[in-house]
Amino acid sequence: MSGAQDQLEIKFRLTDGTDIGPRNFPVAMSVATLKENIIAQWPKDKENGPRTVKDIKLISAGRILENNRTVGECRSPLCDVPGGVTTMHVVVQPPQMEKEKKVPSDPKQNRCGCVIL
Repeated sequence: MSGAQDQLEIKFRLTDGTDIGPRNFPVAMSVATLKENIIAQWPKDKENGPRTVKDIKLISAGRILENNRTVGECRSPLCDVPGGVTTMHVVVQPPQMEKEKKVPSDPKQNRCGCVIL
């Protein structure tokens, strides 16, 4: 019986409504490791998949899960039914554009506005 309590069955709902899983994960697993599993299982036919753990936000019971927490710490007693499947929503951050070098558009450049008569 304790083996079932050491595992949590989770499925990941993507933004287009498709799911990854469900699979069993140990409650001692970190959220960052869980995100690495999502990257490894990401459907190959989907565009704009996550590249790193930082590209993914996991939401469970309305809370964004922190990378340094364990799966067990993120369980919600109100939403998780013993023996049921926990659904976590996956949000992929859009790739950030490289920061463009800012060209100073300072109108106070050295220009002379005098007229000599």
